[in-house]
Amino acid sequence: MKILAEGLEFPEGPVLAPDGSLLVVEIRRGTLTRIDARTGKATIVARPGGGPNGAAIGPDGACYVCNNGGFEWRSHAGILMPALEPADYGGGRIERIDLETGRVDVLYDRVGEHRLRGPNDIVFDAHGGFWFTDLGKTRRRDVDRGGIYYARADGSSITEVVHPVSRPNGIGLSPDGGTLYVAETETGRLWAWRITAPGELALEPFPSPHGGRLLYSTDSYRLFDSLAVEAGGNICVATLMSGGISVCSPQGGLVEFVPCDDPYTTNICFGGTDMRTAWITLSSRGQLAEAPWTRPGLRLAH
Repeated sequence: MKILAEGLEFPEGPVLAPDGSLLVVEIRRGTLTRIDARTGKATIVARPGGGPNGAAIGPDGACYVCNNGGFEWRSHAGILMPALEPADYGGGRIERIDLETGRVDVLYDRVGEHRLRGPNDIVFDAHGGFWFTDLGKTRRRDVDRGGIYYARADGSSITEVVHPVSRPNGIGLSPDGGTLYVAETETGRLWAWRITAPGELALEPFPSPHGGRLLYSTDSYRLFDSLAVEAGGNICVATLMSGGISVCSPQGGLVEFVPCDDPYTTNICFGGTDMRTAWITLSSRGQLAEAPWTRPGLRLAH
């Protein structure tokens, strides 16, 4: 593993851009930032403010960003971490960012009468729509209940598909597009739903709390963050506290754990000619790392 870029302000949401560079959000700085894949040079693309989080390239070539609305920040033993809902919190939203001009447009900030609270991670399907999670926000005495949503990239439709979900974070699709994966942060659980149509899921019966099928649950104090899927179907979940990537089988269970040098290892994406290069965000250290990966990653829809 090598450090490609550093000095970033809590980077997350890595995505391979059409020009071969890497895009990351800097949650604390409130930016979408481009990283040169050869030199590691960082250039700010846009300043949406708030708390830009998960990111994905849409069918029109723009970058779609889950903006969680921002955090209060605290540091413990030199480790930077997000904390409570900030005093200037203005709500969560889904944003479309033009990579050429840096223009930021708010695509969605509510579902019906309900405001989005803390959109977190996003994945596009082959139909041009996208799934995303809303983890919610935390205050000193209470927390929001999260959910899973589906929306169209043209701003015409957004649907609450599953609610409530306990702190949903990472989201991804199986290689055949028929299964949706969601990681819950505080429970350290990975769930799967069968997709029956764009924006529609088959729900498991009770005792499933929300219709998902449990694939894996951690057996120690590990929290789950964002995820990416391998071409062979394994689900790679960024894992907090222990700091690394939990590789989970689509049949259930842990395949391996890949340690990283940051308790806030938050996300992973794949690229390269053979899709065997992984880029991993080491967020509390402000770094984007690059590493060879044992198995090829899945090429995303767009």
